[in-house]
Amino acid sequence: MAIPHGERCLVKMDKKLLSHYTLFDNQTILSCNLLAHQGYCNENHIITTDKNKYLLRKLLRDDIDRQNEYKIHHLAYNEGITAAPLLYDEVNEIMIFAFLEGKHKETLDAHELKGLAEVLKKLHNIEYGGSPIPLEIQNHTETITKALTTIEKYPKEYVLCHNDLNPKNIFFSHDIKFIDWEYAGVNDRYFDLACICVEFSLDEEMQEIFLKAYFSKRYSKEKLESYKIIYKTLCEEWFKT
Repeated sequence: MAIPHGERCLVKMDKKLLSHYTLFDNQTILSCNLLAHQGYCNENHIITTDKNKYLLRKLLRDDIDRQNEYKIHHLAYNEGITAAPLLYDEVNEIMIFAFLEGKHKETLDAHELKGLAEVLKKLHNIEYGGSPIPLEIQNHTETITKALTTIEKYPKEYVLCHNDLNPKNIFFSHDIKFIDWEYAGVNDRYFDLACICVEFSLDEEMQEIFLKAYFSKRYSKEKLESYKIIYKTLCEEWFKT
């Protein structure tokens, strides 16, 4: 979910403010620049010092539980699947993380899909207490009603999910990392699986490779297809708001 730089007024970060953080003790802040592309929920800056690079996020939306987001980010970092969380300034609405080197990919080969499945399993195995996120769909068409009815036939497989695994939220380098945890929370594991299948436009063959790498047991194609419909509908409604 990215919008081009320049479509809105972006906050200019003050080096003087940043220098007050103990994180930058014994470092000289050389620059703090906006990234070329910005998300909907934060303004992203790259901080360069004489020793390191950092990602600074100026938090924009007030309808997101940022404390919970930061907690989940820590849990994910402990599993080695995201950048190190370094600072959360609730008063100034700032989070700072280690800067990740890597690139986003729109299409994946079989090896990358298998690696992605392994990282997703690590996320879904994190112990996390919380209530499931409701599927808030506004327009209940016949198709979406059928999909919702179908998933009710299957046992709930609630785990900690990212819930927004589009290509811009996944970094590929020597390993795979997830970023942007605003919408993370408890959901059925099939939601994240459906998200990846949809976002990377996996055909039947590549979808099978991905799911076989994720599951050590049989899985339900019917449940997956229903969650794909649900995910697409939620995205369509989200972008209309």
